[in-house]
Amino acid sequence: MIKRFILIAFGWVCVVLGVLGVFLPLLPTTPFLLLASACFMRGSPRLNLWLTTHPTFGPILHNWHQHGAISRKVKRRASIMIVASFAFSIAVVPLVWHKMMLIVIGVTLLVWFNRLPVVESVAPRRENY
Repeated sequence: MIKRFILIAFGWVCVVLGVLGVFLPLLPTTPFLLLASACFMRGSPRLNLWLTTHPTFGPILHNWHQHGAISRKVKRRASIMIVASFAFSIAVVPLVWHKMMLIVIGVTLLVWFNRLPVVESVAPRRENY
């Protein structure tokens, strides 16, 4: 009972952060939606169904769950935001070793992220889902 409550509460926090990520450029949307989906899968199948059938967030989750992939549009936007946020962080931190650490983490993240497969849609978005 407590575990289910915690999973649902954390899932909602992730949904809120994911929604904010749509509007705030440095906050990622997809990872928070994936976390929310994972929490809802274990805590509330009804909420998971709502999230996976959502017109905006559903296709992102569907691509990940069915194909282990993301769309080219999501990949391009996320890559730009990763580079922008790490560049800003590198410019702001004062210590050289922090800058080096951020460069290593940023490059590692970009390499991993850009190796994710891309799912290509064969029809307009509405017809795919």
